[in-house]
Amino acid sequence: MVRLPYFADPENLKVEDEEKQLVLPEGTTAKEALRMVYRGEIVLSPQQMRAAIESLPYENPKLSATAIATLDGKTFAEALDRAIERSRGPVMLNGPKTIEIDATEMKKPFPRHYRRF
Repeated sequence: MVRLPYFADPENLKVEDEEKQLVLPEGTTAKEALRMVYRGEIVLSPQQMRAAIESLPYENPKLSATAIATLDGKTFAEALDRAIERSRGPVMLNGPKTIEIDATEMKKPFPRHYRRF
């Protein structure tokens, strides 16, 4: 009789009841599931872990805003109203300065500035 190695023994391939897939309750967020994992309350499958990690930024986005203003004794509401009025006006762009060249000059060949040594 041929004896199989321990890793090929069919007895080792049976799944215990404790190792079955965990089904999370309805409405559990990814953040709550990951909290339960690092507290040792549950064990997620690799697919569940990856899905929870990837869905975190969509369930709990990081929100931040920064403002720097010098109000000089004026209220924030007045400064906001002035900014809204400025945004309604025409866009002021500093366009590049164009050089007007006569068309007859453009028809001439360009001078070559290559030196030969």
